[in-house]
Amino acid sequence: MRSSFDKLISWTGVLLAALLLVAGGLLTWAYFFIGNEVESQLGIQGITMPEGEALESLPAADKAALEEYAGSPMDTGPEAKAYADHYILVHMNAASENRTYQEVSGEYQAMSDADKASPEGQALAGLRETLFQGNTLRGLLLYGYAFATMGTIAGIAAVGAYIGSVVLLVLGMLGMRHARRAAAEEETPVRAGVAPPASV
Repeated sequence: MRSSFDKLISWTGVLLAALLLVAGGLLTWAYFFIGNEVESQLGIQGITMPEGEALESLPAADKAALEEYAGSPMDTGPEAKAYADHYILVHMNAASENRTYQEVSGEYQAMSDADKASPEGQALAGLRETLFQGNTLRGLLLYGYAFATMGTIAGIAAVGAYIGSVVLLVLGMLGMRHARRAAAEEETPVRAGVAPPASV
């Protein structure tokens, strides 16, 4: 009875190990697929991370966030986030005096047709378009960062799945070994012509 129970638990562990191995394989595929796609999609944008004078004109915190990537091609999630949050956004805020696209667009929409045609109206229209384009690019870059983060999480999960698979497989093998010993011990009294001890 004990050996049968040990075998059941051991085979369950082996089955779970196999499932974790499959999950680890899928997560590994996701890790490499996402990483390659993010690198490819960001790479075709042809953006080089700011360096030199482009960094010197930024606030200290934003400059510090970009310095480690200075001059390199933007092809990773962290670089995309740094460029979106510490370069594009800084210039958008400087151009709009910290107003959002929604606020600038609202001001422009509230103008009369004559005001829109004036130099001030044209300047506001240009700022509105600049903020719209900036927000669009920031959104795309931050999507790239989000997917890159999911890829990193998939990679970590894959390592965990592989470790769990190995642990369960080892435990399953040890359980089967113990089941064989238990089966041998259960058969020994019968072979010797002695009744097995009564179960408690």
